[in-house]
Amino acid sequence: MLTSKQKKHLRAASHNIQPIFQVGKAGVNENMTKQIDEALEKRELIKVSILQNCFEDNHVVADEIVEATNAHIVQVIGNTIILYKESKENKQIELP
Repeated sequence: MLTSKQKKHLRAASHNIQPIFQVGKAGVNENMTKQIDEALEKRELIKVSILQNCFEDNHVVADEIVEATNAHIVQVIGNTIILYKESKENKQIELP
């Protein structure tokens, strides 16, 4: 788990990041979680946008992604989920 200090650090680092995935009315599927996992391996910190037509609760969507990718939720703010997963080969972010 991430400490509150680490989450604060990651939230600050995520300010300039644009969401690279969108969850729509189809919800979260296996293909999407595979792509998110690959993106996390490359970038470590990503944002996922939840569209207005998604019928699931934002926190449920975040939990589904985390369960499939073993990532950490940094924050769920509005319709955006910030996710972090330490990269095995492309380590870029040093946590406090």
